[in-house]
Amino acid sequence: MKPIELGRALNRLAKWRTALAGWQLGTRTDTDAECQAVRDHREATLILRAEVTALTVLLLEKQIFTKKEIDDQISIEAQYLEQALERQFPGFKATDSGMSIDVAMAQETMRGWRP
Repeated sequence: MKPIELGRALNRLAKWRTALAGWQLGTRTDTDAECQAVRDHREATLILRAEVTALTVLLLEKQIFTKKEIDDQISIEAQYLEQALERQFPGFKATDSGMSIDVAMAQETMRGWRP
């Protein structure tokens, strides 16, 4: 694939924010605050994914690290983030087959969440 000007490429990628927000929230107006927040988050996530993938490809091509090394480190980082989320959201735990929820603890964690 031939590269195009960076600003143009990122702008085109970011346009997916609206479709992704609609997929998550349903049709909303441009002034809907919740939808604006989701669009902003989706845009940031899309651009971050492109940036991280670009960095990883370049580092692999320059043999700064191996695929196994990056895979192992991503696994470690994923486990670390999972543990941090368990601390942040007591009663919730990810398993290989889905989420395990301690209902009593989760009810306390969810106190004050929007219905």
